[in-house]
Amino acid sequence: MDIANEYPVHAIARESAGWTIAFGVLLIILGLFALMVPLIAGVAVAVMFGWLLILGGVAHLVVSWHLRHAGGFIWELLVGLAYIVMGVFLLAHPLAGLFALTAFLGSYLLVKGIFELIMWFRLRRLHGGGWVLFDAIISLLLSAMIWLHLPYSTTWVIGTLVGFGILFSGISRVVMGMNARRLLAAIP
Repeated sequence: MDIANEYPVHAIARESAGWTIAFGVLLIILGLFALMVPLIAGVAVAVMFGWLLILGGVAHLVVSWHLRHAGGFIWELLVGLAYIVMGVFLLAHPLAGLFALTAFLGSYLLVKGIFELIMWFRLRRLHGGGWVLFDAIISLLLSAMIWLHLPYSTTWVIGTLVGFGILFSGISRVVMGMNARRLLAAIP
């Protein structure tokens, strides 16, 4: 008896393993591209963020219309317009937006590193507490790299991080798909 007829879930799993591997390969290619041209990847992130702000602004405008008799109309309207203005600005000036995103990331890593360092002082006697210190040091070093090299870090930081994120996501998908195929092949 054919296993696909007996257990249709196995046939679905076989097909999805292939799609997972193909998707993983595509992500690896996109991740490598982003790492080769991080400025283009960073600008793409800024443009995508701009569109997300515009969509969020439109959503606020819709909510403001529905709240027009409930007293929140003007505030939702103003928030929606702020979103749209910032989104349009990002679309019109993606390099300035990329600079702002890079500066924001540097600020986030600085604050995170400081808080992790403070937390380490409270956890330093616990087993594994050294990892909190390691996290704090890495965050502070990354923040320093970003801030000390602004505006030049704008050209590589966001794109490189996105590239590594996409690359490792692709690698994990390929490995998962190959492991799924191996497990399915072992089923009689």
